Amino acid sequence: MNAAARYLLLVLGFVISIHTFLSFTHDSYSRATSISQIRNNVYGLDDDNDIPPPLSTANQTSSDLPFAITEPLALDRKANATLSSYAETPTSMGPYAAFARSRIGSTGGMDILMFSLMKFHLRKNFKCPRVTVLTSAKVEFGLIPRDHWYQPDWIDEERATASRDSMVASGIIYGGSVSYRNMCRFNSGFFYQHPLMQKYRWYWRIEPDVHFHCDVNVDPFLFMEDNNKTYSFTITMYEYEATIPSLWGHVHDFIKEHPQYIAEDNAFGFMNKEGDTYNLCHFWSNFEIADMDFWRSEAYSAFFDYLDSKGGFYYERWGDAPVHSIGAALFLPRSRIHFWDEIGYEHNPYTHCPKLGNNWEKGKCSCNPSTSFVSIGAYM
Repeated sequence: MNAAARYLLLVLGFVISIHTFLSFTHDSYSRATSISQIRNNVYGLDDDNDIPPPLSTANQTSSDLPFAITEPLALDRKANATLSSYAETPTSMGPYAAFARSRIGSTGGMDILMFSLMKFHLRKNFKCPRVTVLTSAKVEFGLIPRDHWYQPDWIDEERATASRDSMVASGIIYGGSVSYRNMCRFNSGFFYQHPLMQKYRWYWRIEPDVHFHCDVNVDPFLFMEDNNKTYSFTITMYEYEATIPSLWGHVHDFIKEHPQYIAEDNAFGFMNKEGDTYNLCHFWSNFEIADMDFWRSEAYSAFFDYLDSKGGFYYERWGDAPVHSIGAALFLPRSRIHFWDEIGYEHNPYTHCPKLGNNWEKGKCSCNPSTSFVSIGAYM
């Protein structure tokens, strides 16, 4: 290296040393020679006028802020909701297959509850590998309390047996089944009382071995919350009249005794368009997305207790579908009952396939709209 180069490096090192020393010992020098100040001088910027000070809201009200705050900001908003199903044992594949086929875009974010009727107790923190491979959702298992499921002791078994025998002779489906009656009573008035369900507001009932034919592109629980909906369905159909011969009469008796519970602008006309005769229409309850606070309400609780005291779940074969449907039609404004056209759903032998607008295309549905069972004209 020649003398000139050595001299240049010596001078440069001296200048850098002086600059570093002054930057640490003199704030004014440090600010004046900062890169941001040099940039502002080059482009003609003024720190005091062009760069706003940090926004402080410590002593401000919402009206002082440069934007409106109407509600708390929420990231990944989630309703207080769960999917629920029933299995004979925790290893029964039907419900798990249904969850796997559900095509719910955010299933991993929804809790799942499995009810079971077993003669042994579940160990604490019981887990089932068949669930963990299907979903990352929180999954809980619970036993149904005996008094929520089995036939009450006050039922006249001789009368109940005679009714079952008569239905079997008439070829009525599940006519001789006590367990089916237990299930209908449980779903009508007890499932939402289960300790595992008490912490939730919303539920989506998933039956074993059902099929969902379309992608579910919205969170149905948040939709229900945001649109003031309480009960929702996909399929409507007629009940077997021979299974509920006295139900309608008891419903009318309850209405006369408790007129205060009947909602204004209710949907009772959906089931009672021709005088006092029940037209047998109901929402098929094996698919339900609903608010359990409604089932827990004073009106529905009194309604279920009244019907249960008549013994019709066992002396006849009352189903949870007409009981839920009549309850919703009586105690809810019509506007709070919602029809899900966009959710393609199959519970053998019936299928609902989207027909309205472009729901079939948006859901990438695998079903055929022309074979859809539901006739919404009776309700909509």
